[in-house]
Amino acid sequence: MFEYMTAQEAAEKWNVSLRWVQRLCKENRIDGAMNINRVWLIPKVAEKPADKRRKVTNYEE
Repeated sequence: MFEYMTAQEAAEKWNVSLRWVQRLCKENRIDGAMNINRVWLIPKVAEKPADKRRKVTNYEE
């Protein structure tokens, strides 16, 4: 059986705001997240999604 954490617990674990986690859930960027009675449940093994606002580049010298 899967173990879940709330959006608030995920926000504390990933060091981001609650609203940001809720937005990630709504955009289906967290695998396995479920909305039950307006409460987001996220699997405890879920990884923090990459931030799309930042461009990752690898420069080789």
